[in-house]
Amino acid sequence: MKLIKNNIITIALFSCTIGVTQQLPQFTQYMYNTISINPAYAGSREALSVVGLHRSQWVGFDGGPITQTLSIHTPLRNNRIGLGVSFIEDDLGPENFTYVYGDFSYSIPTGQDGKLAFGVKAGFTQYSLDSDFRNANSFDSSIRGVEDRWTPNIGAGVYWNTNKLYLGISTPRILNTDRNTTKEYEALERLSYYFTGGIVFDLSKRLKLKPAFLVKATNGAPVSYDITANLLFNEKFWLGASYRINESTAAIGGIVDFQVSRQLRIGYAYEKPISDIRAYTSGTHEILLMYEFKFLSSKLKSPRYF
Repeated sequence: MKLIKNNIITIALFSCTIGVTQQLPQFTQYMYNTISINPAYAGSREALSVVGLHRSQWVGFDGGPITQTLSIHTPLRNNRIGLGVSFIEDDLGPENFTYVYGDFSYSIPTGQDGKLAFGVKAGFTQYSLDSDFRNANSFDSSIRGVEDRWTPNIGAGVYWNTNKLYLGISTPRILNTDRNTTKEYEALERLSYYFTGGIVFDLSKRLKLKPAFLVKATNGAPVSYDITANLLFNEKFWLGASYRINESTAAIGGIVDFQVSRQLRIGYAYEKPISDIRAYTSGTHEILLMYEFKFLSSKLKSPRYF
């Protein structure tokens, strides 16, 4: 039984790490952390927006993925230009990734309440292996060839939204990065594509429904599909469910968000795998905090739907 568990853990962790294409971190509450994957989102909330997120994935696994993010973005005075910066710390088993990127967007009006934004991002990805893991596998030539390093990368995106609808497409990293110095082994960051969308339906005066989706595609990796649906009660309380599936894994989850004030939002998401790995983990926990400085825009809505 222990051998089976160890094999599942090894496959689950290392299928997205050493020797295989690395995808960017995934989030259950992706609709509130769009800046991490699409630079065109910068400034779209018409306020200085600060978002922090912590995700503990596959709790119960030694070395299970842990992700922490912090992003800040804001429009400038003319509301056409948006600027942002994001920091992501992603630990997957023995591998550690740090992403530090700046974002720039420019938007143009479309129709009565729509905006079409174009964005670019640029920054650095830091990659390292845990020293204990490196020492324990010093006999492995492919491990010896993997160096700790900072590498530059760029990304681009397009984001269109109205008050109750949004669509976005982006590739947050365009350059291929080889993290290995030997010719016998490849560990690449490859081109990744993200397609997102969502809409809000008024079910009654006090009740709204917001379905949303995210499709992730990376060269050399399975396509991943995220689908969520949230109910909004009295413009204050969100309650929803999520479903994620790709070629090898699947997960279901629940989302709870509370708009504490016009400026402060708190969110929690729980996710449980429904593939073979489910027997060895209690699930995934994700906590989100969002604070917005309304003095930057007199039109700050409470809450913003996207």
